[in-house]
Amino acid sequence: MDTTYPLNKKMVKQSWYQKNKIAITPWLFLAPGIVMFAIYVIFPIFQSFQISLFKWDGLGSLSTHGEYVGMANYEKLLTRDRSFNISLWNNLKWLIFYLASIPAGLFIALFLNQTVRGIRLYKSLFFFPFVISQIVVGLVFTWFYDPQYGLFNGIIGFIGFEPINVLGDPALSTYGIIAAGLWPQTAYCMILYLTGLNSVDPEQIEAARLDGAKGLKMLWYVILPQLRPATFIAFVVTVIGSLRSFDLISIMTNGGPFGSSRVLSFYMFEKSLSEYGFKMGYGAAIAVILFLIMMVFIGYFLWRMYQDEKVANR
Repeated sequence: MDTTYPLNKKMVKQSWYQKNKIAITPWLFLAPGIVMFAIYVIFPIFQSFQISLFKWDGLGSLSTHGEYVGMANYEKLLTRDRSFNISLWNNLKWLIFYLASIPAGLFIALFLNQTVRGIRLYKSLFFFPFVISQIVVGLVFTWFYDPQYGLFNGIIGFIGFEPINVLGDPALSTYGIIAAGLWPQTAYCMILYLTGLNSVDPEQIEAARLDGAKGLKMLWYVILPQLRPATFIAFVVTVIGSLRSFDLISIMTNGGPFGSSRVLSFYMFEKSLSEYGFKMGYGAAIAVILFLIMMVFIGYFLWRMYQDEKVANR
């Protein structure tokens, strides 16, 4: 008996969704996240670009109470605003010195990645800074740097040096805050590397030992190449964290002394929302510049990921 016709008829009756179910289903799961991302991330980015072209105090609607000034906010920022230059330079300091958390986290992870007595306690102590709030970290280091009763001055006084008011010195305040930020960031990098070390191939290590590799050679040629994914994530998160630093500065110095510890995110807050500000257009211009700086790094990271995937799929 010929059954070709009923089968063909059944196939013709399939809906468009049934034919494309495998391709469509992932997008249905992604749709809520994409919509939320568009509303709370993509739309505010374009809105910030728009606001940066106006002189606006945030009161009333932008169309009725805002004065269109074009690129005047950017011209003032880049040519006549000394506070912006200080903030940009401080962001560069954050970017350079914050990267020290990556090798520090790696070496702590290498130390903790062994089976010795009490290693769980050591892991907990090193993990502790990551789970506490940045506000708590800021308060702890504010007390640590206290020029009269702080532990820092107690230590250097014991060595024989005079007390130093770290947070009250315009030349040292930024470095003091960066040191406070390194504490939890190193713990974060340590966690990434501990996770990566669990996936290191033991057969490669054993083969390298048979070939005579040990110490730094073992680390450089055998272990680190296998930790590239962890290093990549640590680098991305550290760079972005250094550029969006805000809470430690707000808690420890509030941008002082004399604005010497400001960064772009804090300066944007001062201009837009603090008692000295309500210059929404000017603050939005600062936000746009910070966004463009971050996009340079994010674009590079995405390009590197794309290149690595191309190599892996060959």
